[in-house]
Amino acid sequence: MIPYGRQEICRDDIRSVTRILNSDWLTQGPNVQKFEDLVAENVGSNFAIACNSATSALHLACKSLNLKKGDIVWTSPNSFVASANAAIYCDAKVDFVDIDPRTYNLSIEKLEQKLIYSKKNNCLPKIIIPVHFAGQSCDMKSIYKLSKKYKFKIIEDASHAIGGSYENQKVGSCKYSSITVFSFHPVKIITTAEGGIATTNNRKIAERLIRYRSHGITRDKKSFRKVYKDEIWNYQQVDLGFNYRMNDIQAALGISQLQKLEKFINKRHQIANIYNSELSTLGICLPSQNINTNSSYHLYPIRVSKKKGGINQRKLFDYLRGNNIGVNLHYIPIYRHPYFRELGFNKGYCEEAEKHFKEVISLPIYSGLRKREQKFVIDSIKAMYKK
Repeated sequence: MIPYGRQEICRDDIRSVTRILNSDWLTQGPNVQKFEDLVAENVGSNFAIACNSATSALHLACKSLNLKKGDIVWTSPNSFVASANAAIYCDAKVDFVDIDPRTYNLSIEKLEQKLIYSKKNNCLPKIIIPVHFAGQSCDMKSIYKLSKKYKFKIIEDASHAIGGSYENQKVGSCKYSSITVFSFHPVKIITTAEGGIATTNNRKIAERLIRYRSHGITRDKKSFRKVYKDEIWNYQQVDLGFNYRMNDIQAALGISQLQKLEKFINKRHQIANIYNSELSTLGICLPSQNINTNSSYHLYPIRVSKKKGGINQRKLFDYLRGNNIGVNLHYIPIYRHPYFRELGFNKGYCEEAEKHFKEVISLPIYSGLRKREQKFVIDSIKAMYKK
């Protein structure tokens, strides 16, 4: 089976992990701090706070911006459920903004329309979580301008986008947001097995992220509450937090993988360019890239329809899977899942996201994809279109 995505683990990655297994630190230790510093340096942020998953980092991001019961979060329906779940973990309400038909990212036009309507009806969001789908950054400058007008905070869900850039600045620099979150799941650009990280330029937000990540505990004596002179206190729980820490084993793998980030991105671009060239004449809608973005190409999503190419999504999907090509579907609109239907959302809530769902197929793209494997994928697609 050729999967749609997978990790690339080399000998140096294994040696890095083995060194930690033979060291004094297995849980959170100096390698976590080193990994955080390297990520912050790479993306150009002041702070980076590593977690055991991107979902955890999204939850902490919402908590750190004081999201609470009765508040509202808007996000993209074209994402994994974690983007919306992070808001619900904080007892907030979640809603969705439809996507752009070219980039499949959050639509600026739809966002502005929804903001105008919501201001009139006194139901503006406290936080918006734009999702950088497939590795291409959303139009962050436009979202940021709207945030100043309508007074909402921004968390970038960049789970797909480490190594990508927007207007010649790395995704994660937080120029147009309060917090950015990356994922290091094995199918992402680089991996820590499981893991995620939040970047920010705000010291107070960083301190909250760190505190919430570790049970709400602080060891900073300046932050201690009342302490009696005859008692020994070397830490205090001052908030209700969580155990969302990354460990040194994961961090060691992340440090090693981060050194290969540029190589991995370049390989993904090469693969995307070959797809672009070979599939351009088949009536398939290929992924569109904005001139001011450089995608990390976490995914290579194509869209197929019977009207344009004579083959529908289900037919091509089943054919490729039947040929041991592990194509996937990104994404089922979040609001269509049973849990969200029970919250009151209905099929058809976001028109463009529905169209995308019924046409999209993610083709294999990862740094270890061999040329002969990609050729097999392309030849299989072409064979289907010749029938």
